[in-house]
Amino acid sequence: MTNPPLEVLLSKVDSKFELVTLAASRARQLQDYYLGAVNQKTIPPQVPSLRKLLSLSFEEIAADKIVRISGDEVREREAAEAAALADAQILADSLDGVTDADDSNE
Repeated sequence: MTNPPLEVLLSKVDSKFELVTLAASRARQLQDYYLGAVNQKTIPPQVPSLRKLLSLSFEEIAADKIVRISGDEVREREAAEAAALADAQILADSLDGVTDADDSNE
């Protein structure tokens, strides 16, 4: 008997293949985290556990802490993030112009 149960894990994804690839990918991320190869997108463990990395990744999937995001959704999120950064830069530039004008009036 596995813990978490296989039925619970399979209810979180569309297929066994997706479950295996998601868990293996997450286990590699966790390995990088523990080895100190941390970058900006590295997510630390989401559930407390002393089990092996693949078992830990299964626990995270069962707890809905790790979910699969499609490539299209990733691209949409990256585009939205880039647009938000561009808007923030435009706002910051316009505020700098207002501050510069205030300084010249003094």
